[in-house]
Amino acid sequence: MARKRKQGAFEDLIDITAMLPWWVGVFLALIAYLVLHHYANSVVAPAASLGQMGNVVAGQLGKTLAMFGQYILPIAFIIGAGLSAYRRHTRGALFTDVQASSSTSSLNDMSWQEFEMLVGEAFRRKGYTVAETGGGGADGGVDLVLRKNGEKYLVQCKQWRAYKVGVSTIRELYGVMAAEGAVGGFVVTSGVFTADAKSFAEGRNIHLIGGAELTAMIKKSQAQPQTSTATSQRMPENVAAATADPSCPNCGSTMVKRTAKQGANIGNVFWGCSGYPKCRGIIPIN
Repeated sequence: MARKRKQGAFEDLIDITAMLPWWVGVFLALIAYLVLHHYANSVVAPAASLGQMGNVVAGQLGKTLAMFGQYILPIAFIIGAGLSAYRRHTRGALFTDVQASSSTSSLNDMSWQEFEMLVGEAFRRKGYTVAETGGGGADGGVDLVLRKNGEKYLVQCKQWRAYKVGVSTIRELYGVMAAEGAVGGFVVTSGVFTADAKSFAEGRNIHLIGGAELTAMIKKSQAQPQTSTATSQRMPENVAAATADPSCPNCGSTMVKRTAKQGANIGNVFWGCSGYPKCRGIIPIN
């Protein structure tokens, strides 16, 4: 894993706040200012004896720290809240772009930082709590830590356009899983995996997600009809099944409508797998 640049407490506080929802950072900024402002303006009682001199000095030192801290801490919290809001917006925009794309090319156009943000958002929408380690770099180790139902999972992201992900990457993740007590792991790439990588992952609770699978997962999470809970509850099951997009009979991914451009059925509309060309499942439309 690439080594992170050393940074001070102020930057660390910003990084921690940026991992929280933006409104938490704003709330912490307000509380920090109110508490420290009150303490900075409090009156320190004069020493009545030499024995109390130490308490007076400590009180004055605390007031001085509070005087500066009432501005420094809220600024750090506000910057962190801004980063949190920006990252949330960016993740949503990346997710929407991939959902609207008809191929996996949008994954290859991303930077490795954007790819990690996209993968994290995909797992969030599957019900995982996601923590970004923030220090992997383009060829780093574990990039995301997932938690669900009290269990821990590790994720390694590889935004590689030209190379297949080999078995060494899978072995590396497996070793970290054992060291950190994770029950499972994911290796996610915009490309594909070698046969050795797939063979090693079998039976070790390591899931390999290639570019086609990641795109299908994102499209599937967006395939739910945008209706209110009350409307969904009143909708008969047979009607809901008829209006939802079907799943691929081969791999289970979401199907999309396509029009035949050649062959005997040219011009006919059919359901095609969103994972094409890796999966060529189709469903005719009568």
